[in-house]
Formats: sequence, structure tokens, C-alpha cells
Amino acid sequence: MIFNAFRRTFSQLAGTSIALSAILLVAPAASAQTSAVAPKVKLATSMGDIVIEVYPDKAPKTVENFLQYVKDKHYDGTIFHRVIPTFMIQGGGFQPSYVEKKSRPPVPHEGREALAKGLKNTRGTLAMARTNDPQSASAQFFINTVDNAFLDPTPIPEGDPVKKFEYQGRTYENVPRANLLGAAQLWGYTVFGKVVEGMDVVDKIKATPTGPGGPFPTDAPKTIVTINSATLLK
Repeated sequence: MIFNAFRRTFSQLAGTSIALSAILLVAPAASAQTSAVAPKVKLATSMGDIVIEVYPDKAPKTVENFLQYVKDKHYDGTIFHRVIPTFMIQGGGFQPSYVEKKSRPPVPHEGREALAKGLKNTRGTLAMARTNDPQSASAQFFINTVDNAFLDPTPIPEGDPVKKFEYQGRTYENVPRANLLGAAQLWGYTVFGKVVEGMDVVDKIKATPTGPGGPFPTDAPKTIVTINSATLLK
């Protein structure tokens, strides 16, 4: 699962120009009621426990998919196979031998819906990993170790062509709607939960020295970090 698409330019979109200042998207905060009823999952790792809260009211299909993997014990014995301290830690797909576990068919991308309900790629949030295909997320997930606004989906205003809008420092003007909806680099990554306990453990994992491991040339922890078990708490 890779993120390189978001480091490419957006010049291929007709009528797109680059603005100098970012326009912040203001999204509603999660309510206390949502937090009270949100399911929680404990990841018991070899470096300590991480408790994650997930939001079925904001990304229902993604949360259902994740919880089914938890119930199926898919994550038990998997590793955090990619660690980039100033970016994220990624896991849920590989065994310690770097054999990838078989997963179910991909879950539909819910990034824009979740963003509209207040979920962004901020420090401590949980999001689905995927390939360059926006509809390829299955079992792997990542935890943001910093605010990663560039991973947020780009909201597309109404209209065709879309006359003009600005987002994250970029200006789009008179772009055919199909071009925007079809541009993989604008889909972002679906956020569906956040760490509510054990962020200190996440920080320990992100500080783990990395190097080559399995198919990963640079970002694999030199000391294997295992998810011993993933358990639904409520």
C-alpha cells in the first residue's frame, strides 16, 4: 500500500492552477454522544496496548469491514510493517515472515463522506491503507503520527464543469466534474477511528529504527513489532 500518488502534481487536471495559500476545511467536531457509543478495539502489541475508537456513524462500511477482520482474528499475529516517524505507522496485512495475509474483497471508499462528518487525517487517527486505486482498501490500516492534511479527500463542489474552488493551497477552475471525480490523487484516505488510549505506544513504535525488510526497502522496523491480538472491547 503506497501514498506516492499524493506527492505528484495536479497539473494533469484541465484548468487547474496552484494557489499560494491554503483554504482550511472547517468540519464539525465529533459529539460526546458519538464518542459514548463508538465501538472500541484494543490492539495488544509487543510494545504495549493501543485502544482505538471507531465511528460507524461516519464511515459505516469501513468500520464494519475493520470490525469483521477483528472478529475473524485476522490481525492477530500481524505486524506493523511500515514505520515512518514523521508520517504514520502501517500494519494489519503481513505476518512476521513478511508473508501477506489473504484478505476479503476491497471495501468501498468512504473518504469524502467521513470528511464531511468531521474525520480528518490528524495525529492519532486511524485510516485505511490502499494502493493507487482508491477502491482497493481491504485489511491494512495506518495510524497518523502527525497531522497529514494532504491525505484528506478533496471535497468536490456541485456543478459541471466545476467553476472554481480552492482546497489545501490549490485552486481548481472550470474543470469537468468527471475529471475531478476520476482523479485518484483527489480521493484521499478514509479516516474511520482514532487512538483514545496508548498514543505513547504509537510514539514508541514510530521511534523504532527501520531498514529493509521483506518487500520494503527502507521503512520496515528492524525489531519486529507484532499485533499479538485485536479485541473488540464493546
